[in-house]
Amino acid sequence: MSTFMAKKESLERKWHIIDAAGIPLGKTAVKAATILRGKHRPEFTPHVDCGEFVIIINAEKAVLTGNKLQDKIYYHHSGYVGGLKAESYKDMMKDNPEKAVRLAVKGMLPHNKIGDLSINRLKVYKGPEHKQQAQKPIPCEI
Repeated sequence: MSTFMAKKESLERKWHIIDAAGIPLGKTAVKAATILRGKHRPEFTPHVDCGEFVIIINAEKAVLTGNKLQDKIYYHHSGYVGGLKAESYKDMMKDNPEKAVRLAVKGMLPHNKIGDLSINRLKVYKGPEHKQQAQKPIPCEI
């Protein structure tokens, strides 16, 4: 008996919806990354993009535990000398909570081509409304 290998063409991708209201950001990101990667499926194959689509709603109501809201800082560099930029998560959650959730999920995906393709299937919304009602998303419990 040979090992089953999933093929990208034979996979059916479903839509999942996660409500981040009142749930720690890390737990929401773990669940989203697992679904985006496809690790919840029995036919998961590490070298094939088996993931599904994820919608995260109520990103502004996600919770950061402990002192992370004040202490955690996101750094990025422009590539030029003196181009280090820093933004606290307190400001990021106030101004652009979608970015904070997207960065948390992206950090939990593999840093290769499969991770780059997977993050494109993530849709994050600040409030409870989303634009993917036609896809009939399945609610996910955390």
